Amino acid sequence: MAKRYLIFFSLIFSISGLKAQQYGLFNTRTLFDGFENPAQKTFVLDSSRKFASNFFLPYLGINAANKGNSDFIRVLLNSGTFTAKNVPLGNGQINTIHENSNFYMFAFKIFQSYKYQKEIGLSWQIRSDAHLNYTNETLAILDNYKRFTDNPSDFNNAFNNNGFVQSYHQFSLSYRENYNKRLAFGVKLSLLSGITYNKLDIVNSSFFLSPDQSILRLRLKGSYEASFLRGDELSKKDLLPTFRNPGAAISFGTSYKAKDGLFIMANIKDLGLIRWSKKSYTNYFDQTLTISNPEDSTSSQIEKQITDIALNNPRHNSFFALTNAKADFMISKPVSYYYTPSLIVSKNLFYKGGDAAFVNKFSYNEFSVSAIPTYNFNNLFLFGMQGMYQTANFEAFLGSDNMFKTFSQVNGAIKQDVGIGSGYNGVSFYMGVGIKFGNTVEHPQNSSTMPGVGDEGSSFFKRLFSVFSRKKS
Repeated sequence: MAKRYLIFFSLIFSISGLKAQQYGLFNTRTLFDGFENPAQKTFVLDSSRKFASNFFLPYLGINAANKGNSDFIRVLLNSGTFTAKNVPLGNGQINTIHENSNFYMFAFKIFQSYKYQKEIGLSWQIRSDAHLNYTNETLAILDNYKRFTDNPSDFNNAFNNNGFVQSYHQFSLSYRENYNKRLAFGVKLSLLSGITYNKLDIVNSSFFLSPDQSILRLRLKGSYEASFLRGDELSKKDLLPTFRNPGAAISFGTSYKAKDGLFIMANIKDLGLIRWSKKSYTNYFDQTLTISNPEDSTSSQIEKQITDIALNNPRHNSFFALTNAKADFMISKPVSYYYTPSLIVSKNLFYKGGDAAFVNKFSYNEFSVSAIPTYNFNNLFLFGMQGMYQTANFEAFLGSDNMFKTFSQVNGAIKQDVGIGSGYNGVSFYMGVGIKFGNTVEHPQNSSTMPGVGDEGSSFFKRLFSVFSRKKS
């Protein structure tokens, strides 16, 4: 059974995937907020210290969800049993898996100067994104091909699966400043180092099993791109940032705060690409697999022949892959000292997916709790919760974008009880700790020795926009 588990996930890229971005951390002035939303402040005048870092402490977020065949996934995760005997066939059902993770291994920010509220940051992240569309018939043939004898449906294009998974290191330099008292701009430039990449696209397929089960015939046509073909090709060295698969990305954003407290923010995030090296693989396949007397073959042998259609005879060559860029928009306004609602809309630019989230933040002194209902554009509804303790020089938060699903999924896995949970499968978790240190970033009226005062220079974005103005004139 363990081998079938591995083969299933090998066929669908050995990894699963839901795109969420820890929306409860938006507009919180945490390190996460400052790096993910480039125009956001991290420091508070007369209160914060000059430097901020996570000091390699946990600063991470993980989200994953599966829509469709929830009972199958639940049995697989909670008991380790691969069985598709109850998965319906012949109805054209398409299932989806979504995943993303974002680990800040190290984050460091500097308050550069009082004038224009300039901040510079350095960070090292490890990220992954995945999206997969797969059919019921794919699960069934990997479990037991005899399932198809009880379903006389037309199985043309019943194995048209497609999706991708990509993971990479991201090394970034960020910069933000106030354009004036209300408006701010920020940018984040990133150097990328690819870790793994897999993309499968089956555009045509057919299946035939003779009535006496003496002939099994499967045709697959499509393409497969990968940085590796089999798991034994990977080693611990591949996890290190070697820049054998280099890339670059940019994020930029702006924020505006009105006199009445209305806050508006907009971002374009992680717009970039990775060049996967010439040691990577590309395979365009159009092959018909015919197995005579499949009864004489073991299930694992049949499964291997199916997966080999995509894996055999690949060419070594380089290719480019886009990062999962997003466009964000946020609007928020405090209702009282204790309650601040926010509406956030985020859309993936190149891949499927996006979210609309309504963040309800309740604050009391240094503590806050947020309730976050979210609609995911893959027709999933989520409910998240976040707790935070934050002072001017310390932050600690813990949350989930999908709290109820996470609880039932983890509870079922711990108890190995397939009866725990209902509806789609999902898990989400994030946490972080950040500390500020150094001299206090005091207002110049309060201190004559504040670092950066008297040597602030001019505004980068004012100079940039003035260049465009001169060109137009």
